[in-house]
Parts: sequence; structure tokens; C-alpha cells
Amino acid sequence: MRSFYHDTHTVFGSHKNQVLRWVFSIDHKRIALLYMGVMFSLFFLAVSAALTMRMELFSPGSQYIAPQTYNQLFTFHGVTMIFLFIIPGISATLGNFILPLMLGARDLSFPRLNLLSWWLYLLGVVMALSSLVTGHGFADTGWTFYAPYSIRTDAQVLTSLSAAFILGLSSILTGLNFVVTIHRLRAPGMTFFKMPLFVWGLYATAWIQILATPVVGITLLLVILERTFGVGIFDPSKGGDPILYEHLFWIYSHPAVYLMILPGFGIVSEVLPVFTRRTIFGYRSIAISSASIAGIGYLVWGHHMFTSGMSDTARVIFSFLTFMVAIPTGVKIFDWVATLYKGSIILATPMLWILGSIINFIIGGLTGLTLGALGADIHLHDTYFVVAHFHYTILGGVVFMFIGGLHYWYPKITGKLYDELRGKIAFGLMFIGFNILWFPMFLAGFLGNPRRYFDYLPTFTPFHQVAALGAVLVAISLLIILFNFYKGLKNGKISGSNPWGGTTLEWHIPSPPPLENFSNVPYVDFEPYEYEEGEPAVHLDENFRRVK
Repeated sequence: MRSFYHDTHTVFGSHKNQVLRWVFSIDHKRIALLYMGVMFSLFFLAVSAALTMRMELFSPGSQYIAPQTYNQLFTFHGVTMIFLFIIPGISATLGNFILPLMLGARDLSFPRLNLLSWWLYLLGVVMALSSLVTGHGFADTGWTFYAPYSIRTDAQVLTSLSAAFILGLSSILTGLNFVVTIHRLRAPGMTFFKMPLFVWGLYATAWIQILATPVVGITLLLVILERTFGVGIFDPSKGGDPILYEHLFWIYSHPAVYLMILPGFGIVSEVLPVFTRRTIFGYRSIAISSASIAGIGYLVWGHHMFTSGMSDTARVIFSFLTFMVAIPTGVKIFDWVATLYKGSIILATPMLWILGSIINFIIGGLTGLTLGALGADIHLHDTYFVVAHFHYTILGGVVFMFIGGLHYWYPKITGKLYDELRGKIAFGLMFIGFNILWFPMFLAGFLGNPRRYFDYLPTFTPFHQVAALGAVLVAISLLIILFNFYKGLKNGKISGSNPWGGTTLEWHIPSPPPLENFSNVPYVDFEPYEYEEGEPAVHLDENFRRVK
């Protein structure tokens, strides 16, 4: 059967040239794959920067690179990972590909807007990378662009700021498209509480994209104006207020953490029922907790600024709200654990990644609560403890979920199967390597090792040398994953439409999907995760009507 790899719609005209058919395609699946190719290329560049920093930190003192180069490397690593990879990551790739399939739709509501979002993203990438080879090199400010340093440094900050602004615009357009699609293009019969939980994750994320991203966009624009025209907004020497910058930046950037994590939570909620062969426990509470996290997440930005100067009352309120956001997150964790209870657990590769992500995320979440406590935060602020917490949450949590999702939907995207043994070896190396890499940093941070520094006291040497070993394992694991996907694409067995026994709509159409996904509009008169005796309970005929 012909798939979307053979046929496509383009924004204008009909093209025989295959490159043009990809460049101008408005098919959500092709756009998702374009995002995927660019994002993972950037991901590996950012990993290379991190490995270079880890080599430099293997011993105290200067080893291979100068302090200024180190500052630029960690800024490049941060900006690339945050703005170019993980914030747009799951939504733009798996979200773009899977969302219409799960809703029973033929595409997103605005296919041309989707293509514009992709082109804006690409423009932001080109601008960000151009600063590597122009002017005084890449920004050296860290991914936070804190004022007044970002206003005074000679590094190429303007280009990086402009890139981040354009990427924000792309993100807003994607969010608008997803919200309208979820409201308008759900299959008949699919109420909000019959939507798959990945869709709920994307829906909550889209609202954050729409409401929070403009704040950071305006903030970055103000920094650009201050650098260009000398207007005193954030620079105290011109009458500005650098604390105002921190407030504006974190009003966006803390909800941005939920931009990263909520689609990942959705992936967890998709994979668990399939590989436990039972309906998910607490469907409604998981769905509502996604919306709750998105809402409460707007109110906790101040916990990044406990040492920056604010009233005791404000600090107590922000600390309290930080603990509040743990409640809906805890609800999800308990629901996932309850789903595992008495389930027929199948330890396939996607399931391993998801189980690993839950373990890592629990550690990341609990250490986040430690940082939300006022007294502990004063001691741990700006130490490696914070860096370890962040990486347990984002790398050990979100990226593990992302990779789990890629393994889960790989057969649907390619129509092929990868090698399970290689997949499990890659997971094992990554899980062990990740924990060897980042757990020692909790201890180093607790003992006072500050973050972002080019150098450190000799007493911290063992922590950094153990971490270097973990970094090597992580790098090997990533290369195995890449090789496994490549070999699966080239020589993998044909997957069939539903190799995992999934129950949501995307598993009822061929793999890879045809152009426009569904030959007829499905009618949904069933719950998203129905199993009977370990098998999918719902079967659809060729017109996508329930026959069982």
C-alpha cells in the first residue's frame, strides 16, 4: 500500500523532484520527520559540546580549552538543548506525527501554518548556528542570557537572542495549531475524556506555548533594544533593573520545564497500558493533573530567585506553591505505579525506557522539592546539586521518555522493526551511564562545588572523574540507538500495523500511514485503553466502525 513516503500535498504546485516534495510538503508526517532530522543532529552537536566540557573537567586546572571557550561551550550546549531540542522536541516531532492519527484526523487544522512553523524553526536554527562563525563567536552568557552581562559582553549575543525570539514565534504557532486541531478535528464520538493521554499532554503543553512564550519573546526583544539603542531597562548603570529581567525570564522559563515534560508524561501514559496489557489506572486523574500542572506551573517562577532578593513573604509563598505543583505530579506517579500492579508486564525496549524514566524522574522530582525548601535552597543554590537535579528531570526524565516514545512509534513511522537485543543493551548502558554521570554531582554540589565554573578545587576531583566514566557510557548508548534505528530502517522486519497490541487509533491504520491517514472518518464509541484478557478489546472494520 502506498504510504506518505510515496504521496504528499505541497504548499503550492506539484513537484516531481523529491527534495522539493519534502521541502514544500504540508503533510504533518513529513514535517514531523523534517523536525526530527534537524533536532537530533543538533542534539548530537550539543552532546559533543557536553563531552568536551566533561573532558576539560576531568582534572582541576586548564586541560584542553580556554575559560572563554568553556563559557561559550556551555552556552551552546544549553541554548541548543533547551531552545532547539527539548522545548520544541516531543511536540514538534512525535506530536506532529501522532496527534492527527490519535484524533482520527487527516492532518492538523492548519497544514500551511504547520509548514510556516517549521520554516521559522529552521530560520532560528540557522541564526543560532551562524553566531558560531561570526563576530566574537557564540554567546558566553549561559542559556539564561542574564542581564546586565548579556548586554555588555562582546560575544555574538544579538544573533542568539534573535534566534530564540524566532523560535518562540514558531512554538506559539505550533501551540495554536494543536489547540484548534484538538478542539475541532476529533473524530465523532471522541469526547475530551475519550482522548488518548498523549493528546492531553500535548493539549496542556500547547496552552503554555500560547500563553507563556510571548513573555520571554518580549523580554528578549527588550534586551535586543537595550544592546542596540542603549535604552536603560535591565542594566543598573543606565537606571535599569536586572532583577526585573530574572522575573520576566523565569515567568516563561519555569513553565517551559512543563513544555518539556508534559508531552513526555503523555508518552508514559501511552506505553504503560500497552506493555502491561491492561487499562491505565486513574485515566481522568492523569488527564486533569496534566492541566493542573500547566496551571500551577505559571505561579512558581520565584523559586529560581530565592537568593536574588525578594521579600520573606514572597519567598514563603513561592516555596509553598512549588510544593503544590508536586501534588498533580505525584498523582501521575501513583497512577502509573498502580497500572503496573497486577499488570502482565512485557519488558520490551519502549517499556524499559519508560520504567527507567519514571525512576530517574522520581529522583529529579524529589531533589526539586529539596530546592523548593527555603533553607536548603540557600545552601544548594548555584551548585552542582542544581545541575544534577535538572539533568535527572530533563535528561533522565524527558529525554528517556522521548527515546521511549521513538522506540514505541518507530514501527508506525517506518513500517519496520528494530533489533530488540540492541535496543535493550542501549537502554542498559544509558541507564547505568546516566546515573554514574549525574548522581555524583548531587554529592559534589552538596559539598559546595559551584556550577558553571571552568575550574574546581582538587577535593572535587573524584566526583568529576567518576562522572566522566558515565559520560562515555551515555555516548556509546546513543551511538547504539542511532545504529539500531538505521539497521532497522535498512534491514528490519516488516512490522505490520499493530506490532505492540496498541489500542489507540493510530494502531488501526497501516504502517507507515497513507497520505491523509484514514480512508473514512472513524467513529469512537470506546475508551482509549480497553483490554480483555491481555488483548485489545476493540476491533474496527474497514470503515473504522467498531465490530467488537
